[in-house]
Order: sequence, then C-alpha cells, then structure tokens
Amino acid sequence: MAHKIDTVAGAAIDLAREAALAEAGPNQVGDHLGVLAEGEREVTHIFACLHPGYLGWHWAVTVVRVPRARTATINDVVLLPGKDALLAPKWIPWSERIEPGDVGPGMLMATPPEDPRLEPGYSAGADPKTPEEAVEIRAVVRELGLGRSRILSKEGRDLACERWLSAHGPDTAEAKHAPAPCSTCGYLIRLRGELGAAFGVCANAYAGCDGQVVSIEYGCGAHSDVVEDKRGVDLPPLLWDDSVDMVNTAVSVFD
Repeated sequence: MAHKIDTVAGAAIDLAREAALAEAGPNQVGDHLGVLAEGEREVTHIFACLHPGYLGWHWAVTVVRVPRARTATINDVVLLPGKDALLAPKWIPWSERIEPGDVGPGMLMATPPEDPRLEPGYSAGADPKTPEEAVEIRAVVRELGLGRSRILSKEGRDLACERWLSAHGPDTAEAKHAPAPCSTCGYLIRLRGELGAAFGVCANAYAGCDGQVVSIEYGCGAHSDVVEDKRGVDLPPLLWDDSVDMVNTAVSVFD
C-alpha cells in the first residue's frame, strides 16, 4: 500500500538537513534531492553527499510525526549508496582468498571437513553419512593407529598433477630445450604410488627445480648425461708462448 507524504514531516527539510550535518560534518551535505514516504507520518529526506570518497552516495534522514503532533522528529540518519555509487569489493572470507604459498611460518590453515581433495583413509567399508560420523571415524583411526585418517581423493590428485605439469611439465620452455627428459636423469627420485608413474623429485643442487616435483617428461640443462665434453669448447693449441720472453725482458731491464 502506497503512503502519502505527510505534510508536516515532508516540510521538515531544514530539520533533516541539520541532522545530516550533525552526522556528516560541515560542508559534507549537498542539495535536497527529494523525499520518500516510508509509512504513515514517516518520510525520508534525501541529500547529496559531498565527500569526495563517497561518489554517488547520499544522506537519508528519516523524519516521523506522532499522531496529532504539529512538529516532526528525527528517527534515523544514514549514508546510503546510490545506483552509480563507488562500493567496496564484495567481502570474500579468508579461507576463500588464500592462494598457494600464502601459509607462512606460525600460520595455521584449517582443512574443511568436506574438502573434495581428500577422502577417508579408513572408513570400515562405508563412507561416513554425516560430518559427525566422519569426525568419529577419524578419531578411531588415530587411536587405533590404522594410518592416516584422510588421504588424497582422485580430485585432489588431479589438481596436484595440473599444478605440477604447469610448473615443470613437458610443455615448458626448459623441457623443450633440454637434451633429454627427466625420466632418464640420474638425479630424479620417483614418487611412490600411482603418482610415481608420471612424477618425481629433482635432487640436482644445480638445477632450478632442485627439491621440487617434476614430470618425468620434463627436462633441463642439468641432466645427468650432460658430460664434460659437451659442456664447453676446447681452446685451440698454443701457437706461441711469449711468457718466457716477457720474463727474460723484465729481468734484463732490472739488471
């Protein structure tokens, strides 16, 4: 039901402006932009906001009049955004904003109970039906020493493979210029389990990927089969050795 603008409350522009100035401060309230009926004997006066940090915002001052009263009173003063207002970015929880490498010394990152990258390591032949049941199973697994309560799921392994291939995979510039793949390098330490069929860890201190997971199809210039005769070009034999003449000349000068 649409309400009519109360005559007394609608005319209380000066009262509403004073309230906005008291909240915003001097020289922060602009022109009166209009009035809206909020209810019976209740209206909101709109004023432009002159603060340079709040472009497109406006001051909204709600004024009310009690029954049979001849004056209006202030109900609320707020700063509201308009259609073209400059707004802060939508809030994203910390758990969703964190990126790889953000966890530093002393920091803790909680793993969600239903993390799709993980699955129960031991579930007594059946997957847990509720989060409470999953917590209970993990507690029993830890107490009995049956192994890890959660292990990588297929989705978790696939995501890890994508990251490793993008960093040290066969399509990188290093691999395309390498003399041979990591699968034939003596510095490669294969991973255990299913991932070992495609990945290993580099153990060459001089390689740029030392201590990192690499694809067996990756490669770099520090391959173990790059021997000395391939690492440099021999200088031609010495044609004239003038070091002896220089020494003899220096001795004759000081005699």
